[in-house]
Amino acid sequence: MFKKAKIGMVLSSILALTLVISGCGTATTDNTESQNAQTVELTVSAAASMTDALKEIQMAYETKYPNIKLNFNFGASGALQQQIEQGAPADLFLSAATKNMKALVDKQLIDANQQKNVLSNELVAVVSTDGQAVVEGFADLSNSNVKNIAIGIPESVPAGGYAKEALTSVNLWDSLQSKMVQAKDVRQVLQYVETGNSDVGFVYRTDALTSDKVKIAFAVDPNTYTSVEYPIGIVKATKHSKEAEDFYTYLQTQEALDVFIKYGFSVLK
Repeated sequence: MFKKAKIGMVLSSILALTLVISGCGTATTDNTESQNAQTVELTVSAAASMTDALKEIQMAYETKYPNIKLNFNFGASGALQQQIEQGAPADLFLSAATKNMKALVDKQLIDANQQKNVLSNELVAVVSTDGQAVVEGFADLSNSNVKNIAIGIPESVPAGGYAKEALTSVNLWDSLQSKMVQAKDVRQVLQYVETGNSDVGFVYRTDALTSDKVKIAFAVDPNTYTSVEYPIGIVKATKHSKEAEDFYTYLQTQEALDVFIKYGFSVLK
């Protein structure tokens, strides 16, 4: 009788120990699942001209992948390049000029194999829809009724650099200096024209299409400036390599490219 009782106690102890171990396993599994479900935030430094398209892409991507939160840092590509060089947190860089991406690749801050030219754009001159200035081409910029011409700071804003190239090409850059108003990025140029603070502004076609307060005065001859190409790349310092690579890949899918096309970008072959 004593032996049976002793055996029963041993079996009870084994059963209790099994339950404890089993419970620990469940807790570990639950904890792992909880960790996997934690939100990962990606910081994307992107050219200001991509704002509208990327905000739409953000909604679609975060809906599709609820554990990913995209934080965009929009600005002039040159300024964003400098921020990354100075150690500002960024997981991806989306530039409006290849030179800014090349600079980061040369400094080994972005891997040459993890960057690619994806989109292209076009430089245009815009005027206010209710403005008085009549502008149909470069020659009209010298007319007395054109008081101010807005461009992005050429050294840091790619659209400003392209505008300087074009105006230099037609021998107008020097003679128009007194009319120049420089802006921190292409969206500020657009704002200057919208508010009447500038009679004319040089922006991308995609920017012009976002506003009903401006109209395209003329498309700038593409032979007068460097081709506008948008490279995207993964910053080496990212702490979320897999998630950054996933978004980098997604930006090249037809789903994402269709959004860019909707906003006036062209896709590079």
